[in-house]
Amino acid sequence: MRRPIITLLWLILTLSGCGVQLEGSVANQRQQLRSMEADSLSKLYLENPTAKSRVQQAAGYAVFDVSGGQILWGGLDHGNGVAVDNRSGKRTFMKMFELQPGLGFGYTNFRLVFVFDTVSAMEDFIGSGWEFGGRASAAAKGQSEGGAAAAGVNVAPGINVYQLTQQGALIGLSVTGAKYWRNDDLN
Repeated sequence: MRRPIITLLWLILTLSGCGVQLEGSVANQRQQLRSMEADSLSKLYLENPTAKSRVQQAAGYAVFDVSGGQILWGGLDHGNGVAVDNRSGKRTFMKMFELQPGLGFGYTNFRLVFVFDTVSAMEDFIGSGWEFGGRASAAAKGQSEGGAAAAGVNVAPGINVYQLTQQGALIGLSVTGAKYWRNDDLN
């Protein structure tokens, strides 16, 4: 019984190794995350032009590159990101990890853009770490289907999230058991 579980965990971890791979010096890793942030925001604004003013008028935002996989009865996602305080421009580099219970099979790589309507929502996210305890989901249309989600998905008071595939299309959002925290190595 132990061998199939160990094999399953190894496969999930192997599959989830894609996405932004942070390499090199601390300065180089920070630059990789800034590039991912800029690329993600460009894709979001192209796909959903109203998101630009929403992000700019918010107290702050965070962008994460997430990859992972699910095999049979469970899976995991992990990623790196950066939270930005729009008032000061300060960037806080962060990590995330998510367990996915349930049946399934596949690999995922996507970007999450969190928009914080209030300073307290942003500060709680950055300072205390943050967990999703439930499931938030919504279907959004791709550009070829005539539009996209106008406001992202509200996942908590003062926090909305946009999810993008690597191709830039908005897709449904599903996060359960996710934990976000400061990356002490990069801050």
